[in-house]
Amino acid sequence: MKRRLRILLSAAAVLAAVWYPSLCEAKGWEAVRVDVSGLNSVAHDNDVEIRVSPGHVVVVASQSVQIKVFTILGQVVSSETLPAGTSRLQLSHGVYIVKVGDLTCKIAV
Repeated sequence: MKRRLRILLSAAAVLAAVWYPSLCEAKGWEAVRVDVSGLNSVAHDNDVEIRVSPGHVVVVASQSVQIKVFTILGQVVSSETLPAGTSRLQLSHGVYIVKVGDLTCKIAV
């Protein structure tokens, strides 16, 4: 019985390791023209503001910026250079780390 349980748990761990990254894959950043005033502001500095909405992270930048989004386990979800303006990335439900230049924050989507 214990052997079966160990095998079952091992199989579940392997499936989770294979399946979990596909849940976190982002579809890609898109430029948007939306009113961001109603979105929850998470972090900001002089050039960048990071906001969240259900299922999305929104970045408002005054100039082009390098951005990286990681899962809470450290897997890279997105690494891109965004143009000036408002950009949005669709994400699965979860907790992520967003790094834009010197600004780093944790978000919950």
